[in-house]
Amino acid sequence: MAISFQEQNIEFNLPAKVKTKLWIKKIVESEKKQLGQLNFVFTSDEEILKKNVQYLKHNTYTDIITFDYCEGKKINGDVIISVERVKENAEKFKTDFETEIKRVIIHGVLHLCGYKDKSEKDSKLMRSKENAALKKY
Repeated sequence: MAISFQEQNIEFNLPAKVKTKLWIKKIVESEKKQLGQLNFVFTSDEEILKKNVQYLKHNTYTDIITFDYCEGKKINGDVIISVERVKENAEKFKTDFETEIKRVIIHGVLHLCGYKDKSEKDSKLMRSKENAALKKY
C-alpha cells in the first residue's frame, strides 16, 4: 500500500494523514479492491485548470481530476485536487472544509473503484457511496 499526499504550487497540509490513509484503505477493501499506488496532489485552481485543458480538453475549473492507472482489482491513480475549489464548494454547500476535502478525496477513490458520475443515476449512487464512506472516517 502506498498513498502519498503532495502539494503543488500551494501551501497546504492535510490534517490526520495517517487516519486518512487508513480510511482510504478501508473504503477500497470494502469495494473488494486492492490498494496499489495512490498519489493525491493538492493544488490551485490555475494548476488544475491547466491539467484539465491539457489532458481532458475541458477549459473549466473543477475540484478534482482523477487519472486512473488501475490494473484489474488493484487501485492505482493520481488524484489532483484544487484546494481553492474545495473551499468554495464547502461554502456553497454549507459544510466545513474538512468534510468537503474528505468528500473530494473519497470521490476520487470511488472513481478508481469504478463508480461514475456523469448521469443522474450514477451521480446519486456516487453521492450515496461518498456519504457512507464519510460515516466510516
